[in-house]
Amino acid sequence: MSGPQTPEHVLDAQGDSSSCRKDEDAREGTQSSHRMLGFSDALLSIIATVMILPVTHTEISPEQFDKSVQRLLATRIAVYLMTFLIVTVAWAAHTRLFQVVGKIDDTLALLNLACMMTITLLPYTFSLMVTFPDVPLGIFVFCVCVIAIGVVQALIVGYAFHFPHLLSPQIRCSAHRALSRRHILHLVLRGPALCFLAAIFSLFFFPVSYLLMVTVIFLPYISKASSWCKDRLVGHRDPPAPSAEVFSFDLHEPLSKERVEAFSDGVYAIVATLLILDICEDNVPDPKDVKEQFRGSLVAALGAYGPHFLAYFGSFATVGLLWFAHHSLFLHVRKATQAMGLLNTLSLAFVGGLPLAYQQTAAFARQPQDELERVRLSCAIVFFASIFQFAIWTAALLRQAETLQPAVRFGGQEHAFMFAKLALYPCASLLAFAATCLLSRFSTAIFHVMQIAVPFAFLLLRLLVRLVLATLRALRSLRPPQPLPSRAPEEAQSRLLPSSC
Repeated sequence: MSGPQTPEHVLDAQGDSSSCRKDEDAREGTQSSHRMLGFSDALLSIIATVMILPVTHTEISPEQFDKSVQRLLATRIAVYLMTFLIVTVAWAAHTRLFQVVGKIDDTLALLNLACMMTITLLPYTFSLMVTFPDVPLGIFVFCVCVIAIGVVQALIVGYAFHFPHLLSPQIRCSAHRALSRRHILHLVLRGPALCFLAAIFSLFFFPVSYLLMVTVIFLPYISKASSWCKDRLVGHRDPPAPSAEVFSFDLHEPLSKERVEAFSDGVYAIVATLLILDICEDNVPDPKDVKEQFRGSLVAALGAYGPHFLAYFGSFATVGLLWFAHHSLFLHVRKATQAMGLLNTLSLAFVGGLPLAYQQTAAFARQPQDELERVRLSCAIVFFASIFQFAIWTAALLRQAETLQPAVRFGGQEHAFMFAKLALYPCASLLAFAATCLLSRFSTAIFHVMQIAVPFAFLLLRLLVRLVLATLRALRSLRPPQPLPSRAPEEAQSRLLPSSC
């Protein structure tokens, strides 16, 4: 009779099992899809984020800044937000797809690369859309790219189900494999189907095309709402078969917290990288200018770019601290709901707009007469990026027993600190915006003070929260004590009762 297994024996057994799986995959000519999914996630997060580049490089005339900003907000930023959210829909569909496909071979790898290549064309089609908003060709080409992505993903589904050894074990062993295939094809193709209609309408009435593309973004939530209404009107349907129940449940559930964190980290990292790329492109002095204007002094030439570097450091600190707030929030999240996923996507869309805020603040030195409008635009971007983070936590609190760790729930020891951390940037940006309305002459100084003060507030935030809570407790203790109810009737009644002695 063998004795109990030691941890070393368990690790050896796990290593042997992993080695056997790798040997089996090598014999079948397959490999795990995890690394390819990570590559696809990184590429999709890059594509979603670089959509902001055509917006950041918009030339705004100093004479008509107000009209230019109105045009920018009405067309380019709106179209950027729409396309960013459509890319996140494609990312979610791709992630769902590889919940079904567990292994890949050479053919699947090439099909996935074809899908990624089509996705990399989306920023170019977006540039056509924002440069020529009234010309239907940009909308048509964008919709054709989305349709091509859906077709390639459908080919991946068909190929994987034709060779079942590529499927995940849960689907491969299911008795309802055909139902599973129809289900995943429905999830993959419903967005491209709407884009097909949008491409047709772009040829003769393009406003309907934009409406259909916006519908692609909210289609999962519209589908869920319609199912809820149908259940209330018709009644609950019969539950699915046990073998298909887990599969349907997984695909209708929100994406896992880990996948949301990975995609979000990719967006934050790319935004930070775009900031330094702008520094490298715009703030390296021309040798001819150094020789003619600064008498050959590179130090003097770099000194002229001081405001640009100040804007860079402030923008990088904003990106980094927003990431830190996001990290702190998801550190205490147990499960992400569908509403939290939508709010996170909206927050990331405005985080992707932070390079535009950097471009506006870097222009203070070049065009000081426009600084008020630029400050307000930058404050608005920071506000929306941070307020949607706060909304994620608010949505989590509505179902806190399911979504949050006990420490940050109502009454938890970290609840007040998390509230302050997530409310800091919305309050600071809103306060800066309001201050520029009252003190418009000092708008640049107000914005730079906000950029400098918020990092120090983050450092001192825990101490400040403790001081505020201690002050509130002290004020509560200073309130006069409430008078106790009179006991005179009870005492009189006790005197009337006979003594037990």
